[in-house]
Amino acid sequence: MSKEYKWILKEPADPSKVAQLSAELGIDRVLSELLVKRGVETFEQARRFFRPSLDDLHDPFLMKDMDAAVERLHQAIAGGEKILVYGDYDVDGTTAVALVYSFILRFTRSVDFYIPDRYDEGYGVSLKGIDWAAQNGFKLIITLDCGIKAIEKVEYARQYGIDMIICDHHLPEEELPKAVAVLDPKREDCHYPFDDLSGCGVGFKLVQAYSQTYGVPFETLIPLLDLLVVSIASDLVTMVGENRVLAHFGLKQLNENPRKGFLAIINLSKLEPGHLTIDDIVFKIGPRLNAAGRMDTGRLSVELLTATDTTEAMLVGEKINDSNNERKSIDREITQEALEMVQEGRCVVNNNAIIVYNPSWNKGVVGIVASRLVEAFYKPTVVLTKSNGFVTGSARSVAGFDLYASIEQCADILENFGGHVYAAGLTLKEENVPEFARRVDSFIKDTITVEMLTPVVEIDSRLDFSQITPKFLRLLKQFQPFGPGNNNPLFLTENVYDAGNGRKVGAGGLHMKLDLIQESQPYHQIAAIAFNMADYYDYIKSGNPFDVSYSIVENYYRGNSTIQLRVKDLHEREDII
Repeated sequence: MSKEYKWILKEPADPSKVAQLSAELGIDRVLSELLVKRGVETFEQARRFFRPSLDDLHDPFLMKDMDAAVERLHQAIAGGEKILVYGDYDVDGTTAVALVYSFILRFTRSVDFYIPDRYDEGYGVSLKGIDWAAQNGFKLIITLDCGIKAIEKVEYARQYGIDMIICDHHLPEEELPKAVAVLDPKREDCHYPFDDLSGCGVGFKLVQAYSQTYGVPFETLIPLLDLLVVSIASDLVTMVGENRVLAHFGLKQLNENPRKGFLAIINLSKLEPGHLTIDDIVFKIGPRLNAAGRMDTGRLSVELLTATDTTEAMLVGEKINDSNNERKSIDREITQEALEMVQEGRCVVNNNAIIVYNPSWNKGVVGIVASRLVEAFYKPTVVLTKSNGFVTGSARSVAGFDLYASIEQCADILENFGGHVYAAGLTLKEENVPEFARRVDSFIKDTITVEMLTPVVEIDSRLDFSQITPKFLRLLKQFQPFGPGNNNPLFLTENVYDAGNGRKVGAGGLHMKLDLIQESQPYHQIAAIAFNMADYYDYIKSGNPFDVSYSIVENYYRGNSTIQLRVKDLHEREDII
């Protein structure tokens, strides 16, 4: 059977607030409850939630060092200095580079971009990158989605007479690099009102500030928002506050007037132009952009995202699509090897954490493999391989557990590390692997709770199929864009069964397509898709009843729109038979 989730029905919201909002807005109480749980309690708050406005963006000059960054960038543009836009090789980094590079290109041709090689240089600012900048006469480097820990690299660049502006969103350490400006809303001394911007989001605030200062109309920045929504969705930053506003308008741009590079990826992904959702970015567009840096070079992604010619965009897009197919094949192979290592007890550690190491694995997919192992075993996981003489790897956590903290306490035996609470990267010497594994496992043992190790489905509300009306769906769609902090609501419907058309679908028949009927309402039949749940097929096909938790999605296929339940989990009702 599939992994056993514990179902938790969220605490109900204040009934009086729900009733009042329901009356004020003239909407279903279930929808009012969803709003109140999101902190939307008044008509005015609902208006702002359902009608995001670019007027609600914060003043970029509230970010520490923004004035210095704008002044130095203008000095470089006005003085004809060569500017290098430098970013990480993942989606957030490459979209950020494409955004800032495209903007600067409006004012000067003396600008280029640099994406470090994942295998040769690794994550963040590299000495090789600075050497290349110096050899080619660059006087200003703008880093995006990296640089917050580049203390020595900033000093190294200064010896060449190169200034640096750092735009990052990762957690800084106590000491900051002595750059001309360090833009990072997570700085202790930065009082910017929203601290969960993506790396691309910080880059956007820089170009917004420059535009405000030098009379560039804000409307001319709107075409950049398709880049920003792809970074917000792919980097899994919270979909609240400023991110939600930017993602809303970015999604609008991506659907109505996407850049040529995105159009190529949309076509190659067989997506429906004009009907793209956050899910399409997370599962189709983002992985393809990431594949360039994993299998080839992140430069390809920036070339795609800055392409002005349709044919050129399609050629680069096809190359990236091929990289993605190769990535999927390698990812499947390594995941299978890693699963077998865990099952056969050939791990470095398999107690409180799972730590696996194989020096021959492809460095580009270890993060994906770590995520797959978390899905399979639901423990904090580190997947290690070898590259350039060092052991390097990716770590992924379970909900509620700060894995970054367990890695940080190993700083003295690590060459490099960085990341977030739930995802991190690290590099260390091979002889330090046993000690690293021992410390991480011990730290997790002392800090993780049983609750954190139990996968949970948090259900927003019970729902009868008869409540899923056109009006209900129309309003639910306006809760988008969905993401962390504003997740697509999960509903629970009890005692349902398949109408008899259920079938296995997908490669290897891993998924199921069902037509569900609720026992108490036999006239409301609704289509459903259950990914990776074919284990339940025989039980369901036999006409047995079950409870189902799901989100509601709109499916577009060849111009037709249909409503579908996306099954999150199901529980058998054997006690009823």
